[in-house]
Amino acid sequence: MTALETRSQHQCFDGIQGFYQHASTVIGLPMRFSVYQPLQAKSQRIPVLFFLAGLTCTEETFMIKAGAQRYAAEYGLMLVSMDTSPRQTGIAGESDDWDFGVGAGFYLDATHAPWSKYFQMESYVTQELRNIIIDQFPADPNRTGIFGHSMGGHGALTLALRNPSLYRSVSAFAPICAPMRCPWGQKVFSSYLGENQQDWRPYDATALIEDGCRIPDILIDQGLNDQFLTEQLHPHHLENICAAAGQKLTLRYHQGYDHGYYFISTFIGEHLKYHHDALIR
Repeated sequence: MTALETRSQHQCFDGIQGFYQHASTVIGLPMRFSVYQPLQAKSQRIPVLFFLAGLTCTEETFMIKAGAQRYAAEYGLMLVSMDTSPRQTGIAGESDDWDFGVGAGFYLDATHAPWSKYFQMESYVTQELRNIIIDQFPADPNRTGIFGHSMGGHGALTLALRNPSLYRSVSAFAPICAPMRCPWGQKVFSSYLGENQQDWRPYDATALIEDGCRIPDILIDQGLNDQFLTEQLHPHHLENICAAAGQKLTLRYHQGYDHGYYFISTFIGEHLKYHHDALIR
């Protein structure tokens, strides 16, 4: 069993908010994650939601800023968030840009050196961390959902589409919907995955649906005052592909909201209700 270091624990809405670290065999470096266990977790295995945060974020960002624990306590949901990349890899240039390297793992398994040595975030989330949560916390492995924000919204969509047997529900806030078509995605994919754009398609939600992947439902919320909407996020591409493919999608646009956690905290309760309803069926 993986040895966990408890960095801190805090009482929160009658549950426990914990922050942990462990030596990751998949990443090859220490990794940090956070878990909120509501009161219901003391007596039974409960549904679990994995939240994937965005660029520059850590395992703390969502738990501190989103206000999700109030709703997780109400609905009896465990919340898990993890760091957004390996850190202190020693790779030259890993911290030069805020949208690349450290804090920008993009929830994929890199295939090109030097990034491939450590940047194995898909395997970390879907295998190693998932197993830790199931083995060492009272999480129900048959009632698992995934959601995320921005880069993490991209991750939630692609991991759900690539692993439909693992996740029974998926949602996203302002996700990068077509990373092959935006500067963030092109910058990262060319370095992590190489220049062959066919190798990018398995990590692009729009391309995955175009290539035949399907899941029961997708919920997305997007602010219309989001500074990244036009250049980076491209929800219209996903919307068009879903309509053509018959993939169920609820895409809600919100006037006045931007890209940050004020937006997320406004609608987080609705997302947890959405996942709760899907996971208790």
